[in-house]
Amino acid sequence: MGSSSQPALSATASALAALAAELWQRGGGEQFGLTVADCARLLDAIARKYLPPGAGDRELRELARSLKAEELALTQACAAGHQRAWEIFLLRYREKLYDMALSITREESSGRELADSIYADLYGTTTRDGQRISKLASYTGRGSLEGWLRTVLAQEYVNRYRRGKRLVSLEEESEKGQQFEARPADPVPVSDTRIEQAIDEALLALPAEERFILASYFLDERTLAEIARTLRVHESTISRKLDRITAALRKNIKAGLKRRGMSHAEAEEVFSEVDVRDLRVNLRAGLAQESELGTFSRKGMSGAGLPEHEPESH
Repeated sequence: MGSSSQPALSATASALAALAAELWQRGGGEQFGLTVADCARLLDAIARKYLPPGAGDRELRELARSLKAEELALTQACAAGHQRAWEIFLLRYREKLYDMALSITREESSGRELADSIYADLYGTTTRDGQRISKLASYTGRGSLEGWLRTVLAQEYVNRYRRGKRLVSLEEESEKGQQFEARPADPVPVSDTRIEQAIDEALLALPAEERFILASYFLDERTLAEIARTLRVHESTISRKLDRITAALRKNIKAGLKRRGMSHAEAEEVFSEVDVRDLRVNLRAGLAQESELGTFSRKGMSGAGLPEHEPESH
């Protein structure tokens, strides 16, 4: 984690050193071959990434003590090639990775293939300028490692889907029973209120029909064919609309986060590091609120305030 282009902090060197030593002790850095100096460099890089310019000792202390110290030490040691750390990582997370991948793919062989596909990226089999490149190095300890791994799996699944979409359409996948990630149990709420506010704002800005499509697909878990029949359009139309709506929603949420003081890097981090279930909690809550008001009733379109579409000709 370089810091040359990142904003300067007002935190004192003594505070950084003391907090690095505390982080090293809490994380069990010694057993993973990490030094206090390693933790100091890591903490400094994380602080420069997430704290505002001029942040002082108090802000640094709050950030340092909020980090998942043991998981952070473990991942940094794995990224550095510490064999014992990698063995511990596999012992703790191998089966969890398979379980998470299965919950995403809903099919055992595909789930195992998805989980296996990220091991090379996590272990770091490639090098750049003589340095080992491991995806685990990008974990910053601000959320649970399990949640971060789930996000990595989900992103890889999306990337595979996008590559495959060049050959297979979304509605064809739906007809074969392929769906997105199952609704997770007991999701953890997002702690940063700015995220919740940005999501609420983005959802409220959507036209009623677009909220209906999102709620039908992600809340009610209706198929594309069912939504298309309700709106009296072709499945391909719903496929295109769903892609467009989710892309626009993601863009608008990021814009809302930036308006609330997040940097571009922080806004990007919301989608790359925060547990994907956390975001879904707020999306589901916002859409469910509309549903409770009758906007997304299954009884018909008359109470939804949505236009009665004529079937598209093909």
